Amino acid sequence: MKDERRQPKRSDPAVDGSTAGRLLVATPTLLDPNFSRAVLLMIEHDHEGAIGVILNREVDHPAAEHVPEWADHLVEPPHVFIGGPVAPEMAIGLAYRPRVEDPAWPSVLDRIGTIDLSEPPGAIPDVEALRVFAGYAGWGAGQLEFEIAAGSWFVLDARHDDVFTRDPSGLWRRVVRRQRSRVALYADHPFDPATN
Repeated sequence: MKDERRQPKRSDPAVDGSTAGRLLVATPTLLDPNFSRAVLLMIEHDHEGAIGVILNREVDHPAAEHVPEWADHLVEPPHVFIGGPVAPEMAIGLAYRPRVEDPAWPSVLDRIGTIDLSEPPGAIPDVEALRVFAGYAGWGAGQLEFEIAAGSWFVLDARHDDVFTRDPSGLWRRVVRRQRSRVALYADHPFDPATN
């Protein structure tokens, strides 16, 4: 995997409708195999498009084989995650740095942000948790807004433990179930409605 870093563009979702720093959760009607029951953390979203990584697509392959110098920072499960169908050869690191007050650091959510995995750990101090993603999900201008309006995605608040969950396979159900709205009713929605 090639290591690269993108600088997220910050925006205020209350002002411009951006999903950056929030979860994009596939509704049961989204049947695209790339995104069925997917939970994404959105890294950036502006008028040019949007980028996020899928948090619940773990593969049984140790991330330390690709970034051995970062092995001590990987959280359980310490595997590579499929961030999305775009540029699967590119590695994206999401790290938690609780003591960092650097406004230049690309924080996405609660001191969680992207890091350059080609840098040695000493160059990026105070990393307490790291997850490695192969590729990302991307949308062109207006595309994500159209999909949200069409009912393909729930846009929900993100939590630290969503990003670094120890049980990625159960993340979709947990996120949907904790909502204090009608969204929670979908938590037990079967994959195939015909089996209900």
